[in-house]
Amino acid sequence: MGLIIFLRHGQARNNTERVLAGRASGIPLTEKGVAQANDIGKFLKSFNISHIYASPIERAKNTAEIVGSHIGLGTTIDERLYELEMGRFSGMPYDELFAKHGNVFLKFYEGHPTIEENGVETFAEVRRRVLDIVDYASKKHREQNVLFVTHMDPIKAMISNILNLTPRSLFELIIANASLTIIRQEQGKFSLSAINAMNSERYDQEPF
Repeated sequence: MGLIIFLRHGQARNNTERVLAGRASGIPLTEKGVAQANDIGKFLKSFNISHIYASPIERAKNTAEIVGSHIGLGTTIDERLYELEMGRFSGMPYDELFAKHGNVFLKFYEGHPTIEENGVETFAEVRRRVLDIVDYASKKHREQNVLFVTHMDPIKAMISNILNLTPRSLFELIIANASLTIIRQEQGKFSLSAINAMNSERYDQEPF
């Protein structure tokens, strides 16, 4: 396979309202998120991408469609790129969530019992499905560059398969909205080429 390119969706309403949206519907990109998707779409025109896969969630699907309009490709929806299932935490404001359950994001990466007890998908489960679609695309699109439009934790799951990061490091790693994580696969091994790659003008802005 050529390049494996992960793109986190553009800024969405749940990001600005600091609400754990999970797989809830009806949470669109903000005006800024649409602009970010257009910018990264222009940036990706030179990458010679052969196929776009996207999460079914509106904010990722719409980001993929905007990017596709710039590079002349349609989008294949794939549930393996879904946002993680948040269970009982879905729709909770971050402040309320932390007050009731402590740092659930860190607990998620640690595999703490609180996660499964509240119906939240585990990090191991996210990693399995992400690796599955990467393996599928690697075989279907040999020597081609493929784009996966998804969410922060599926991208972190892929990174964690390459780098031996601690739960604390995974918690502190932020994948910016509408940024690229670029991976190469050579002789069956993955190597990380870039994290949070984006239009250079955005590095001077508040990207998260």
